Amino acid sequence: MNDNIRLFVAASLPENVKSYLVQAREAYTGPAIRQVPEQNLHLTLYFIGNVPMTEDTYIRQTLMQVAQRHSRFTLSLEQLEPGPKPRSPRLIWARFSQNEAFSKLSQELTQALSPAPPKQEKFIPHVTLSRFKKEGAVPKDLPLITPPSEVLYPVSSFALWQSQLASPHPIYTIVEEFPLTHP
Repeated sequence: MNDNIRLFVAASLPENVKSYLVQAREAYTGPAIRQVPEQNLHLTLYFIGNVPMTEDTYIRQTLMQVAQRHSRFTLSLEQLEPGPKPRSPRLIWARFSQNEAFSKLSQELTQALSPAPPKQEKFIPHVTLSRFKKEGAVPKDLPLITPPSEVLYPVSSFALWQSQLASPHPIYTIVEEFPLTHP
């Protein structure tokens, strides 16, 4: 019996942002592209990975403490594009403008939950919309889609999510929500 669970920290998308992203990603189709199910779309803040179930209480307490030290913030959608490396993309993502509050929150979560001291990383707010299939060639000349009007994503909380690996897509479940409550 495996008493490990696969966890990550992410923010849910408001319906208007999710609807826009699902509609806009229709520009990316083809046999090598696998769309992420709409119910799985989220803004990742930190991927925890497989952990013993016994760490659940510690993780929840840590997330509650981190949430209490951070304020709500708003992200602005920059564009949909292949990424994270344009020359060798692995996915299609919705990339949001750099945001100091997002970066600080992601950095603190990484420091609090990482088993090893984290390297300096640049935290890029994004939502993975599609992935390229391993067996297919990455399509060439994929468009960059800039929204015709401003798309704002207010982030007022984050959640602990559980991921159960399944085919063709993992199944995500929100375990507990943590509001950002710092004044």
